[in-house]
Amino acid sequence: MAQRITVIDYGMGNLRSVAKAVEHVAAEDDEVLVSDDPKLILDSDRVVFPGQGAARDCMAAISDHHLNRAILDAAQSKPFLGICMGQQVLLNFSEENDGTRLLGLFDGNVHRFPGGVAPDGEALKIPHMGWNQVHQGYEHPLWHGIEQDSRFYFVHSYYVDPVQQDLVAATTDYGVSFASAIATRNLFAVQFHPEKSADAGLQLLQNFVYWKV
Repeated sequence: MAQRITVIDYGMGNLRSVAKAVEHVAAEDDEVLVSDDPKLILDSDRVVFPGQGAARDCMAAISDHHLNRAILDAAQSKPFLGICMGQQVLLNFSEENDGTRLLGLFDGNVHRFPGGVAPDGEALKIPHMGWNQVHQGYEHPLWHGIEQDSRFYFVHSYYVDPVQQDLVAATTDYGVSFASAIATRNLFAVQFHPEKSADAGLQLLQNFVYWKV
């Protein structure tokens, strides 16, 4: 049966590349839309919530587009995939911009990387940018067909630290071990960019498109 998959548009993030990647893995008769219409988002079968940029700017844009309630409702009621800032803003509070209140779906904070030195002696630059391993914490439908410790593409200076550790679906090491994926019954949110992560990223998007919640 054909389904509608909506990529939330609040003016922050590489929305077209995300939509194109979802279109690539979706069925031919599936409809992939980019929209900031709260009603359309809530009427969709699946929702993708990407984002990039500073926390304060993202929260201001979400508010300006009147999407706070729609995002929270969709995240609790249908298959929902958060990407990059679309993961971070689901928590309570970010250290970015001298402190920014977020959507508060999950208890926890977003911290800046401390920097430091890699095992090979090289300085860990901030932002964390490039390919890094993602260690799956447990079996999940969105990990289907993706090998343990596969590499995904990251661009970020902050990372999520949820209070509920059972939310953590994967970890990645960059000076600290951080939650690179969190998950609930119907929600999966990642810090990396699946649309930029070659075959493993496309496999994750395909798994999301066909995920039976």
